[in-house]
Amino acid sequence: MIQTAMEVDSGWECVNNILADEQDKWMESIVNVKNSVIGNNKHKNLAVQQGIIPRLLQWMIDDGIPIELRTEAAIVLGSLAKGSEEELQTLVNAGSVNVLLMGITNNNIKFVEACLRCLKTLFLMNDPPVHLIYENKTVIPHMINIISKSLCTQECITTLFSRCCNTKEHQEKLCMNGALATLAPLLTSTIYKVQMPTLKSIAVLCYQNEDVAKATATATYNGESIPSLLVKLLARDKTSEMQMAAARCLTYLCRGGALQPSSNVIMFKALPTVIRMCKKDRTLEENVEGAETLAYLIEEDPELQGIAAISDHIIKTLAEYLRYTDVQQINSRTTYKKDINWSNELKQAAFRAFASLGANDEDIRKKIIETENLMDHIISGMNSEDIKVKAAAVRCLHSLSRSVQQLRTTFQDHVVWKPLMNMIQNGPEDLLVITSSTLCNLLLEFSPGREVNTPRKAILDTGAIGILVTLTGRNESELRLNGIWGLMNMAFQSELKVKSQIIEAIGTEQLFKLLSDPDPNILMKTLGLIRNLLSGKPHIDSIMSVYGTQIMQAVVFILEGDHSSDIKEQTLCILTNVADGDDSKNI
Repeated sequence: MIQTAMEVDSGWECVNNILADEQDKWMESIVNVKNSVIGNNKHKNLAVQQGIIPRLLQWMIDDGIPIELRTEAAIVLGSLAKGSEEELQTLVNAGSVNVLLMGITNNNIKFVEACLRCLKTLFLMNDPPVHLIYENKTVIPHMINIISKSLCTQECITTLFSRCCNTKEHQEKLCMNGALATLAPLLTSTIYKVQMPTLKSIAVLCYQNEDVAKATATATYNGESIPSLLVKLLARDKTSEMQMAAARCLTYLCRGGALQPSSNVIMFKALPTVIRMCKKDRTLEENVEGAETLAYLIEEDPELQGIAAISDHIIKTLAEYLRYTDVQQINSRTTYKKDINWSNELKQAAFRAFASLGANDEDIRKKIIETENLMDHIISGMNSEDIKVKAAAVRCLHSLSRSVQQLRTTFQDHVVWKPLMNMIQNGPEDLLVITSSTLCNLLLEFSPGREVNTPRKAILDTGAIGILVTLTGRNESELRLNGIWGLMNMAFQSELKVKSQIIEAIGTEQLFKLLSDPDPNILMKTLGLIRNLLSGKPHIDSIMSVYGTQIMQAVVFILEGDHSSDIKEQTLCILTNVADGDDSKNI
């Protein structure tokens, strides 16, 4: 429909009347503006540009203004919040959230509902101002107090909880104020728009929080526990979205230690549901969520991994994800349309699921690696500009690289080390633990004389020793461990030249620091490095002739210290190696 100049001018006149001091025109004008901006982004933009937001906020906090007018102001703000992201940000910057939070304390339910609807829309933005909810300690208790007032308050407040619970502190504050007891009855609501945000709220409350997960698992409503109520929402007569949301809640309860992986609820309810969501007959969004939730659910449990691997051709199904190429625009869970690269979303989801499936079992890894062109997909993923794809691809590679058999075969035929080394040297810092751990695995080779035309030789030539030595000096214990572990693997059955390079690079001072590390795993790998350096009679004598005094000092240092029997046993093995040399045994 084409907007005429008269319609636009009329809208401007109404805004002008609102900005003026003629109170008798305010109600008629704001109703006209409301009707004008609903569903019309152009009119929303015009109203914002004319400066209507400050006036509406001023009305809303003025107790002298009729409540009907304040309610209409909140309704118009809610409509403006459904405009462009730029207009939404203008609303936030103008202080609308605090005004709306103040508004929900009013005794007039229509005004409260209008404020809540606007808040709900604001918090569905991509980066909502979550901190504002927690600045005033009375906000959360008040929301919980009024949530049962109407269907509108139930829908809006549960949506707000699902969007403003991002940290452990948020989880604890919500729980301390009775969120679980408030949410449990809403799981039985007959209103879909109430049930769905309730499920999402329970999910974010439990995510990676053992205390909250256990409290959730024991909470009841009408004699039924929350897990029992969630299982009912997995029924086939429920929508796929609801089944997926309930399965995610049960997954988080399981990972939080509140439900056993071997329980019927997880093994025969949650697991089959997330696997079913990966099938072709589901939407792309459900495919992605299904695979991501599957990956998280089975990540640390070998039994679930084994069951999942033989369920419903899941490996073949996930392989199809890697071949998808498309970008579509959908209405995301926020109010705003955005372009989603479904090819990337499906790839990262498949990589994550493969990583979890292959975490422990050699036969499962073999089935995954036999997926057509999988290694090429992983290499492509590690080179991707999409950080989620890049991270998921390297996690998948890390999982598969635990296979000794595949390191000897498949990994020899693909240059996975190139993108890996690039990620270690130039990639994001938060991926350094997983990339360096993968490097440790790739450095494991088992044939003597490997340094000629092998992946390890290529890795060595790209400066791997220097990278690993640098890691041993990091503050993070995981990085120090990976650094010394990689050096230990590199020294295993290596040429004397490589061993000498390792010793020169790390230096005796750093070696002694590592021998004094409070992490026993780092100490154990440091001793493993020394042991691997001192293998082979010619190598032993050559190294001991130069570093014999320092090495013997290190041995005595450990043997005289307060260490476990395993560590002292490893130290004695070093002495055994030293004694195997022709000349070094006389030291």
